[in-house]
Amino acid sequence: MTPGVPALSETGVALCIFFILLVPLAAAGLSLINAGLGRSHSAAHSMMASLCVLGVAAITYFVFGFAWQGYIGGPAHSFWIAGKSWNWLASEPFFFRGLDFRGSSASLVAALQLLSVGICALIPLGSGAGRWRLGAICISTIFLAGCTYPLFAHWVWSGGWLAQLGANYGLGHGFMDLGGASTIHIVGGLSALTIAWTLGPRQGKYSLEGMPTAIPGHNAVIVLFACLLAWLGWIGLNSAGAILFAGTDPARSILVFVNTTLAAVSAALAAASMTRLRFGKPDASLSANGWIGGLVASSASCAFVTPLGAVAIGLAAGALVTLAVEVFELRLTVDDPSGGISVHAVGGIWGVLAAGLFARFPESVPSTSSFAALGAGKGDSGQWLAQLVGISTLLGFVLPLTYGFQRLLNRFYPQRVSPEGERQGMDLHELGAGAYPDFVSNIDEFTQR
Repeated sequence: MTPGVPALSETGVALCIFFILLVPLAAAGLSLINAGLGRSHSAAHSMMASLCVLGVAAITYFVFGFAWQGYIGGPAHSFWIAGKSWNWLASEPFFFRGLDFRGSSASLVAALQLLSVGICALIPLGSGAGRWRLGAICISTIFLAGCTYPLFAHWVWSGGWLAQLGANYGLGHGFMDLGGASTIHIVGGLSALTIAWTLGPRQGKYSLEGMPTAIPGHNAVIVLFACLLAWLGWIGLNSAGAILFAGTDPARSILVFVNTTLAAVSAALAAASMTRLRFGKPDASLSANGWIGGLVASSASCAFVTPLGAVAIGLAAGALVTLAVEVFELRLTVDDPSGGISVHAVGGIWGVLAAGLFARFPESVPSTSSFAALGAGKGDSGQWLAQLVGISTLLGFVLPLTYGFQRLLNRFYPQRVSPEGERQGMDLHELGAGAYPDFVSNIDEFTQR
């Protein structure tokens, strides 16, 4: 067993493997949502881009991403401030060398992260739908999987300085995120925001007066079915994260399942109710966004809130996501076809804040948990402030870093497809064939206004 990594029982290892095997369903769900909320003449391109993103992210993370993220107790670079050591970057060998793949916790973390980084990289695809070149997508994914994701994930999950806020500064248990509300979803959502800024809106999205035009997704059935796939994947993601990153008893996975489910259904009902009240009829795509927003919000504290708390988190997430979609589109003129910025960035921020408000930790923190490994105190005092520090780091460091890279890449390798390619559709322009060859796709209704 790798020194410093908490050991799991055989039951814990088996459950972790089962939960990790569920995680690809979350990736499938997000991929289908991105495709379904886009135009029909770019559907095949969207799914092809999803496969490329998952592949590029996995290879990049395997080569050097994990080496910079590491795990609790692994070798890392630290600096000293006011007599306290602050961990900032892992120092592991490249290519997963040295990992014990016979059920060690470190190997389970690596397996989970190999999938999680791909989910994070899928989020920007929906925001760049219909206009983002495949080559630029792959280059952007290399940066996310090899730099921003492992760096922030190390600070949160591998004993980094955000996790040390409890032990070194007395802020609760340090920054807490069990299932990736920040590391996966806010990082991915902020990346989606930088993509939307860099690419600009789709042709025909805004009139000369600046009013947005509705460009509906082409398949609501796919989107709603994808929500169910994502739900199963999230159960695996949250449960495996709770066991590996918080050392919770595997039996607590029942609570994780209940909380994840309640947050999702509450958020979807909140979104459906809001759209029913505002527009006279419930909106399917916004309800789907609410469902995913509830899943995202549940991730941060899924094992440490009551079921009633999960319902409150979900209701707020559904309302926030629905309002955020309108604010970004109407007020900020950010064209986000999938609503990924609202769902993952806004929903994730709320989930991280909610962890500081609703989470209640056991009186004795499990001896196998990352909290105990970091020497964190037992009290919850200051937890909300630790969560705010994490959010500030995301907005003040990760967002500018990601935006700077996207602008630099766009300068040397234009990321947006040509106007003719956008009018023709990404399927024909970049793949040479459409997703629905037996049907006529209307390509002029919006782009020629």
